[in-house]
Amino acid sequence: MVNRDGFLKSGHTPSLLSAFLYFDTSFMIWVLLGPLAVVIMSDYPMDAAQKANLVALPVLGGSVLRLVLGYLTDVIGPKRTGQLGMLLTMVPLVWGWQFVDSLNELYCVALLLGIAGASFAAALPLASRWYPPQYQGLAMGIAGAGNSGTVFTTLFANRIAQHFGSWELVFGLALIPIVIVFLLFTFLAKDSPDQPSPRKLSDYGAVLAQRDTWLFCILYGVTFGGFVGMSNYLTIFFNTQYGLSPVRAADFTTICVIAGSFFRPIGGWLADRIGGVRMLTMLYGIVAIMMAAVSSLPSLGPMTGLLFVGMMALGMGNGSVFQLVPQRFRKEIGMVTGIVGAAGGLGGYFLPKLLGSLKLSTGSYTPGFLIFSGVALLCIALIAVFQRSWKRSWIAGGGKARAEQPAAS
Repeated sequence: MVNRDGFLKSGHTPSLLSAFLYFDTSFMIWVLLGPLAVVIMSDYPMDAAQKANLVALPVLGGSVLRLVLGYLTDVIGPKRTGQLGMLLTMVPLVWGWQFVDSLNELYCVALLLGIAGASFAAALPLASRWYPPQYQGLAMGIAGAGNSGTVFTTLFANRIAQHFGSWELVFGLALIPIVIVFLLFTFLAKDSPDQPSPRKLSDYGAVLAQRDTWLFCILYGVTFGGFVGMSNYLTIFFNTQYGLSPVRAADFTTICVIAGSFFRPIGGWLADRIGGVRMLTMLYGIVAIMMAAVSSLPSLGPMTGLLFVGMMALGMGNGSVFQLVPQRFRKEIGMVTGIVGAAGGLGGYFLPKLLGSLKLSTGSYTPGFLIFSGVALLCIALIAVFQRSWKRSWIAGGGKARAEQPAAS
């Protein structure tokens, strides 16, 4: 069991709560176009590839901008970076609410929504820097559980659009929670006294020259990228494959997204207990099996169950990856969080593009899901090859932090 008193005393709970709220609200805004895409089609007809592009662009924007926010996190601190991120997030919301009148403009709004997705690079360092290694998995899992904001989007976005007869109004209403969280964040969040010195751009080059950085990028590109990509695309998938209405398709997406969102902290906690390497190996195996089964495109009931389990594993994998990252790169956590987070975003960008493009060219989603399953198996192979090297190098650098051993409670 986790030593609750030890966990609470070891960090700063208001900052952990602030990181969660910032990430939760930003994630809600980041994925707005996922469920709304099937509603927007009534104004801007799109083929399968165009729909995939619309929901993938926010993820691409978030991927690129995470590098920027990761750098700012080390230069001006995670609190100021988070405040800046929330202010800039309001720009595409106002644009989407009041000024969009073409599909090309909507693409621009979609790309700018990536500012919300970039919140990852500030929220996680804000939480991580307050907690010692034995609580990293749980702290990062709690902060990262902000991806539960997806649930609010999939559950309410299409209902609001249908009730008021305007999908644009959804963008306007999204301004309310981001303003509230901005105020709470301003008063509650506090940068840890254990802040690294500002990094130079050359420091990023040094981090990128390390093999472990790229390995974590690949692993997170599958877990977080898979979760975000599926969260954004599932409403389109259920609408296209099973003919569900926009609200009904979003409801089925909500069921699946809940699994990935709320199991992320559990993944981090279990990684603290049994080791991030063991945890990830198991989870990638589950993802590979579930996606292979999903590729058969069964009836709606079994499909939802399979996707629920698959999303649960992806969500737990997010927490598990970031149980390892702060331990391997504790002093460079801002930089590495931005880099690895960007890789996760790229994974979330390519998955909808893959599913949409293959659907358009082959007429079926089966090839896309099979490829995703194969990538998960590749991750298992990479972990098997490099885990001993991780163990030796982390020990040699004095930074081994339970990649294989259970954490002390």
